[in-house]
Amino acid sequence: MQNRPRLHWDDARVLLALLQAGTLSGAGARLGVNASTASRRLDALEAALGARLFDRTPDGVLPTSLAEELAPHAEAMERAAAGLALAAQGREALPEGEVRLTAPPGVAEYLVAPALPRLLARHPRLRLTIDATVAYADLTRREADLALRAARPSTGDLVTRRLGVVDGWLYGSPAYVRKLGKLRRLGDARWITWGDDLAHIAPARFVSALVPPEQVVLRTSHMGTLMGAAAAGLGLVLVDRTMADACGLVPVEAAPELRRTLPSLRGGGELWLVAHRALREVPRIAAVWEFLVEEVRRLGIRAGDGGADQAALPPTTAGPSPGPTARTAPRTAPAARRRGAAGRA
Repeated sequence: MQNRPRLHWDDARVLLALLQAGTLSGAGARLGVNASTASRRLDALEAALGARLFDRTPDGVLPTSLAEELAPHAEAMERAAAGLALAAQGREALPEGEVRLTAPPGVAEYLVAPALPRLLARHPRLRLTIDATVAYADLTRREADLALRAARPSTGDLVTRRLGVVDGWLYGSPAYVRKLGKLRRLGDARWITWGDDLAHIAPARFVSALVPPEQVVLRTSHMGTLMGAAAAGLGLVLVDRTMADACGLVPVEAAPELRRTLPSLRGGGELWLVAHRALREVPRIAAVWEFLVEEVRRLGIRAGDGGADQAALPPTTAGPSPGPTARTAPRTAPAARRRGAAGRA
């Protein structure tokens, strides 16, 4: 009877990295090695199996039918390895060590960062890594420990809490707001809004629908640029009070006739705190979780009807997300992956 090949977790990592990246250099980056090492690991894996897993091309690697067949099993190994690591982390006794938090840039800059001295004064052995991005980290793959999001996740073994409901308004620098006086028409002011890649978010949709295009003097996808330009008096922005206060912006006084025509800006967005269920009670994660809940209350952000930990929404009831739902795209279908891999660098 022929001996079966003995495959290990490192073999599965090589296979998954190549399937996801489509190139040896991309797979090496995911594995933390160079392209030559990734190629040698692939050669060793194929030799152990006695079969070819990928066809090498000038543009990358194309998975064979065997690689497609092995992919679900490799993914199962990945989930098991992540679960093992999560279970081991759950044995901590005190809040210490690194906590990786992902949050939208504005939330990271104006809500989280100013609060960090208070957090570390309470828990001096904590260390924070903050990824300020509009993309959603995959908590089930341990890309982050905690996430602040604008929408409740619909999948994954996750615990969530709605921290608050964000109320937006029109803000500008004190000098520019004084110059405008009582605003009677949105077109009487200059406006600053988000770039095309963030045109789907509520403030950008508001400006696009109601402000004359010629009055939009700046579009940017960078929160610091947007708020800095507003603070300098360039124009008005639609943001929440927490961010406006942090940048010294003041609210615009709208004339009654303008207020009557404006859509409601109350409850225009939500803020959710998310963690993997297996990590929720780990002391360092729990410490940051509870601190963020307290910080939102301290800032006076409306809680809405939240206040208790909840599971992720069932997929059938989830609403549309305001942005991408994962940092890494889901694995594509076999045929599509073969067609697309040839065009990746």
